[in-house]
Amino acid sequence: MERRVVIIEDERDVSRLLEFNLRSASFEVHSAATGAEGVALVHLHKPDVVVLDLMLPDTSGYEVCKQLRADSRSAEVGVLMLTAKGEAEDRILGLEVGADDYVVKPFVVREVVLRVTALANRLAERRARPAAGDPGAVLKVGSIELDPVTHDVRIGGVPTQLRPLEYKLLQLLVSDPGRVFSREELLEQVWEMRGDINTRTVDVHVRRLRVSLGPAADVIETVHGFGYRAKRDGA
Repeated sequence: MERRVVIIEDERDVSRLLEFNLRSASFEVHSAATGAEGVALVHLHKPDVVVLDLMLPDTSGYEVCKQLRADSRSAEVGVLMLTAKGEAEDRILGLEVGADDYVVKPFVVREVVLRVTALANRLAERRARPAAGDPGAVLKVGSIELDPVTHDVRIGGVPTQLRPLEYKLLQLLVSDPGRVFSREELLEQVWEMRGDINTRTVDVHVRRLRVSLGPAADVIETVHGFGYRAKRDGA
């Protein structure tokens, strides 16, 4: 099945460049020049990924991302944010409102295509339900079971859907129960962000992950002054 992308970008030259290269990578592509038109296209075509510019004529990419995440019809779509703002705080804000990835302008178009492809693949893997997995590969902490092969997550035996960033964060923590991961380590390994930047985005996503985990939220422990860890069974 052909994968779909919606581009929300008001600079026509940029949009055409992305359209051509994404179509060459076997994506079905639809484009919009405003946030309102883009949201309508997302709900109409149900894409795998949205390539979302931060600066739009009618609203901001932040607001569009919030709208997509708040609507059940688009809450699970992958969002790659394009921003001319290279400051870490701006990139972190994009992740905090629900973007899965970001690229700073001016960008290398090949990188955008690769990131869109990787995001679409991660989402497809998460939706896939293979007939059988390797039971020995399943990570178990408390009532949480996470299969790194199928990306299935179960809580008390009940399937649970997580956003890609939530899944990556949970997988890292439960891969080594009891180990404390600093916020800087989490930013580097989950978000691939390095340097002297504000780490509050980690706290925001840990809070969201705990909400998604529901009754198993207490598996993720805060180690004040250091970071976070997954509770070791029996601890």
